[in-house]
Amino acid sequence: MMLMNSLCSKLHRALHDMRSTAIGVSFPKYKKTLGNSLRVHGSSSSLVELQSKNWLGGINGYCQVADIDSVPERVQFRTLRRIQPKKSAAKLRRLEKRGSISYGEVNGYQLKMSSENLTTPYLELTSASNGHRHRRYIELGPLLDVPVPGKFDQFGLSKTATIPWF
Repeated sequence: MMLMNSLCSKLHRALHDMRSTAIGVSFPKYKKTLGNSLRVHGSSSSLVELQSKNWLGGINGYCQVADIDSVPERVQFRTLRRIQPKKSAAKLRRLEKRGSISYGEVNGYQLKMSSENLTTPYLELTSASNGHRHRRYIELGPLLDVPVPGKFDQFGLSKTATIPWF
């Protein structure tokens, strides 16, 4: 899990530096956890540019990197998107700072927060800008027979654009 968190953090930094919205990711062994495989999807030119950045850095020795390959025939497609809890500690801090929640309402908010546990797999990432840790919960969309083009965020996720699922 720690290696996947580090790998995804490094990929995020590389995609951010490239200002890329054309590269998506998938986790082929996604079940109760994200698994131990990360697949990066995009055009050959985008993937070659990513690899030229040497984005893996020091964790290269802990990863098995395959050559760029084409998508197999007859695959299905799906979205991989971020979902967020409706109640969070960060949101509570903002509400308190703004004065939108009273001292008496804080306990109720915290109770609701603890009862709203997401069960989807997540990455635990550390922000490069402020050092704060946060969880990025990831949810699979339904399987589709045709791809849906679109843009990916700089974590390789999208609410609308699909990636091949194989």
